[in-house]
Amino acid sequence: MSDIRALGEPDRVAWRSLRFALWPRDDDGSFDKDITDTLASGGRLAAFGAFHGEHLVAFVEVGERPRGDGFDTAPVGWVEGIYVDPAHRRSGVGVALIAAAEAWARARGYQELGSDVEADNAASLSSHSAWGFEETKRLVMLRKRL
Repeated sequence: MSDIRALGEPDRVAWRSLRFALWPRDDDGSFDKDITDTLASGGRLAAFGAFHGEHLVAFVEVGERPRGDGFDTAPVGWVEGIYVDPAHRRSGVGVALIAAAEAWARARGYQELGSDVEADNAASLSSHSAWGFEETKRLVMLRKRL
């Protein structure tokens, strides 16, 4: 089992690297801003990391959303992103990170915790189900170019 703790400034480089693995982009400059915003949020946003020894191997970021489709309460805590390095999957790390997110949400008075997943991401859907999330709604976004 990995050690779970809140992420801080000393974790920035490793945290940014795992964010890039979750959300690949050509330019990760926005990741530094996101991390800075999280650290400066006064607890409105939070990030927790799983460490194997001194190495960050997974993270979860949480925040608040004004509502969640299919939810009974508002506002709600929200899992904005979760990533576990492939070598550490199926080891309980995801469960431990979600437990940290739940504790953060409960401490702020939220009664529900939400998350979202791309509809075709079967692995993430399966993980969320195993962590106790239930599907509330499916949505397909459409556009027509003019």
